[in-house]
Amino acid sequence: MTIYYLCSCKREGYIMRLDEKKIPTVFKALCDENRVKILKLLMGGEKCACKLLDALNVGQSTLSHHMKILCDSGLVVGRKDGKWMHYSLSPEGFRKAVSYLNAISGQDA
Repeated sequence: MTIYYLCSCKREGYIMRLDEKKIPTVFKALCDENRVKILKLLMGGEKCACKLLDALNVGQSTLSHHMKILCDSGLVVGRKDGKWMHYSLSPEGFRKAVSYLNAISGQDA
């Protein structure tokens, strides 16, 4: 089931779609200490995967797993540069996460 709600906060009459598959994906990204550490590291700007590996002291496959979850959530975006991936926070992804919380709680942002 998809829920729609009328949001007066951004534009008058804007209808936002609440998707039961996307919302858990967003909040799953926040349910792991390593992923929260990654988000904190990315607050300082774009980081290469190699820098994240060093800072977290995890293996490449573990980092890839966490980055896939973060990118699927929309909170992080990645771009390939040669053999390395570079990651940064997505302001639009965070705006959507906040709007999901506001919609679920019945509050306007």
